Amino acid sequence: MRGLDWPGLMKMGMGPERMGGLGLTPAMFWSLTPAELALMLGFEASVTAGMTRDRLAELAARYPDAPRSPGGNS
Repeated sequence: MRGLDWPGLMKMGMGPERMGGLGLTPAMFWSLTPAELALMLGFEASVTAGMTRDRLAELAARYPDAPRSPGGNS
């Protein structure tokens, strides 16, 4: 598994604007979420469909919050 390219991200985030960076201070850079940094760097988020009722019901049945009692009442 390949991890994040931290040196590259730091260079893009804290590098000077004249060299293609964002010019962020270290405090500003490290306070960003990965999603915020990606947005600032111009990476498009992949668009996926939202959760449907059927999918939610399927997940709830597969991963119940608590074990079901023998009588069917949780």
